[in-house]
Amino acid sequence: MRVTELDRDTAPEAVDAVFAGLSARSRYLRFHSPTPRLTASARRVLVDVDGERHAAVCARVGGDPIGIARVIRTGECGAEIAVAVVDLWQRRGVGRRLLEELTTVAARMGVAELHGDVLPDNHAMLALVRKVLPGVTLRREADTIELSYPLAWVTAETTDADLVASLRDL
Repeated sequence: MRVTELDRDTAPEAVDAVFAGLSARSRYLRFHSPTPRLTASARRVLVDVDGERHAAVCARVGGDPIGIARVIRTGECGAEIAVAVVDLWQRRGVGRRLLEELTTVAARMGVAELHGDVLPDNHAMLALVRKVLPGVTLRREADTIELSYPLAWVTAETTDADLVASLRDL
C-alpha cells in the first residue's frame, strides 16, 4: 500500500473510485446521511484540493485508490478531518496509515488543532482516532461525537481530568 498526497489532477479519479467502493452503510457513516450518489457540488468540494486550505491523502494498492483522508481548514488554526476507506479494505490498517499521514500534512499546513464529527455508531472510526491520536478529546453532542485533537498535544494543557471528562461524555 502506498499513501500519497492528492492534487487537483489526481483527486477526481480517487474521489470517484473511493466513493464507488463504499457501501450504503459506509457512505452514511462518512457523510452522516444516506448518500447514494455524489452531487456535482459535493464532488466539486471533495476534489478542490490545493494543499494550503484543503489537502487530501490517498491510499492505493496497485494504483487503485482504496481510501482517502482529508483536512480542510475551518479557521486560522483549526481544520476538520474526514476519512473514508473502501469496504473491501476496511479493518486492515488503511485508515490508520491515512490518518497518520494526514496529521503530518496538517502540521505542514500550520494547523494547530484537528476536529471532526463522528456518528456514535461509527465504532471503527472512534477506535481509530483513539489509537492514532493519543489524547484526543471526544465529546458527545446531540447527534454526533465531536473530536478535538491539538497537533502539539504533548505541550497542550490537557489534564487527566479533561481526558476523564471526555470519556464520561460518551
